[in-house]
Amino acid sequence: MKTSLLSKLFVCLCVLPLGAWAQQTQKPVLHGRHWMAITGKPLGATAGAMIFSQGGNAVDAACAMLAATCTMWDVLSWGGETQALIYNPHTGKVIGINALGVAPTGATPEFFLQKEMKYPPAYGPLAAVTPGTPGGLLTMLAEYGSMSLEQVLAPAMQMAEGYPIEAQAADAIERQKERIKQWPYSRAVFLPHLGSEEREAPYPGEIFKQPDLLNTLQKLVETERAARQAGKSRKEAIYAAYDRFYKGDIAEEIARSTQEQGGLITKEDLAKWKVYIEEPVMTTYKGIEVYKLTSWVQGPVMLQALNMMEQLDVQGMGYNTARYLHALYQVMNMSFADRDFYYGDPYFDPPEPLQGLLSKQYAKARVEQINWKKNDPQVKPGDPYPFEPGNKVNPYRKYLDEWTNETSLLLPYPNLPEAEFLSAEHYRGTTSIQAADEEGWVVSITPSGGWIPAVIAGKTGVGLSQRMQSFVLHEKENPFNVVQPGKRPRATLTPSLALKAGKPYLSFAVQGGDSQDQNLLQFFLNVVEFGMNVQEAAEAANINSFQMRGSFGQHEVKPGLMLIRDDTPPWTRKALRNMGYELQVRERTSGPINAIYFDWEHGSFWGGSSNHGEDYGIGW
Repeated sequence: MKTSLLSKLFVCLCVLPLGAWAQQTQKPVLHGRHWMAITGKPLGATAGAMIFSQGGNAVDAACAMLAATCTMWDVLSWGGETQALIYNPHTGKVIGINALGVAPTGATPEFFLQKEMKYPPAYGPLAAVTPGTPGGLLTMLAEYGSMSLEQVLAPAMQMAEGYPIEAQAADAIERQKERIKQWPYSRAVFLPHLGSEEREAPYPGEIFKQPDLLNTLQKLVETERAARQAGKSRKEAIYAAYDRFYKGDIAEEIARSTQEQGGLITKEDLAKWKVYIEEPVMTTYKGIEVYKLTSWVQGPVMLQALNMMEQLDVQGMGYNTARYLHALYQVMNMSFADRDFYYGDPYFDPPEPLQGLLSKQYAKARVEQINWKKNDPQVKPGDPYPFEPGNKVNPYRKYLDEWTNETSLLLPYPNLPEAEFLSAEHYRGTTSIQAADEEGWVVSITPSGGWIPAVIAGKTGVGLSQRMQSFVLHEKENPFNVVQPGKRPRATLTPSLALKAGKPYLSFAVQGGDSQDQNLLQFFLNVVEFGMNVQEAAEAANINSFQMRGSFGQHEVKPGLMLIRDDTPPWTRKALRNMGYELQVRERTSGPINAIYFDWEHGSFWGGSSNHGEDYGIGW
């Protein structure tokens, strides 16, 4: 009798939501009543707190954090790209900000194929799309902020004047110094001890100065100030600074120096580029509205995955059981296979079949294809065209028939570039920014690009993006993402917002290339299905698949490889191996997840910032 009762108790415990144990976290959950500021570095979060303390709203604070983390080279810089979702409390709508740069003049498949390249390069001046982050920051601030550019840039300008560089960035510079030495302007900024000491990079804690970048930021502020003195409005003055960056002397120096170093960016490329304010895409999961940016990033894969997971008994499978992890892996593989073939810049033809990809009926058809006993190493993109309005015919069927995952290169972490995966312990790529205020503004950003080692554009101090590598050169790989001048590459960057009962519910994002929407899918399910708070969900174990085609370098694919955390039980590992998985076990299995939960019952914010890196939050 006693044995029977114990057995029943064990079974009950196995299927309890993990939150029922109130698991201990390494970092405390953050609480705030008036505002919340979270980002990739403690000093970056401090910049956001400074703006909030001066009366700024969440957009102002997010822009200040973006400027600060760019200045700190937090795996991005000022020449990178910015992707954002903003909840406007006055309209009740979620807004998308598309500030991803474009391929420059001359960037054609033929150009790279003649250089015997399989893809555009991962580093150097030919890896650069046009800078997007300055335009994104200025547009967000002008349209939805409340403060001046001078106020918002003040923390970043103080840092450009000189700040104590942290070990993560300083050591990354030292590791990459041989590559940095190829580019004269990068060498001058990054290597203050060049030729005089064995360590040529800054030391951790050394005051790192960027006078050229400071001068560029001063030019933007001076332009804004002059416009205000001439009678322009706050918004018009910020856009005057925008024009100076993309059409004036700053643009001229970026174009001149990029071409000097072997790149393609022209002044006309910069002048023609613009930020898009967009309507994001959305799906519902058990009544919760989940918003993502559209097909120019990978965000819709999470929506596709949620449409599939909604049809399964997630709680019944049990948290991180072998069956649950198998379900996640198969669902993610199907979603990412669709990403690899159908996602691209929606402002260029052909039009992406996004309505079909996000339809619940298409998700049901995909779930029916899951093999519940074994991993399928040959998962292919599906055919969403019959689920499009008008029941269309897939014009690229011949490419699907030829699709294969047998081109794998066996690399330890194949889908992340060296700069986005700096150690075997945890992902550090990109950064994320989360901000919310008591007025109701919510901002979720995943900026990236221009990571160390970056090519610096002349005397601007601006590090150029490396996002060109996410294009393909052959239509058969992805007819929607073939490189073309003026076109945006399909990027991995993916902020997230969720609404429940018409109000903000979660704002969340993560670092880490192709792993981002894998980690965010599991974070979301941890909160919604397994009852975790945001800090518990941010620190919880993640799995990662590498069966999709990577977005960086040589776009490698490794079918059946599953990254799991080292506390996964041996019986779960054995079951997964029996299903055909090759397991890689690590202490850290996701990038740092940052998130805000909105507690409407008590009128407060809950902030989470995972224990995987230097990400940090401050609330009040």
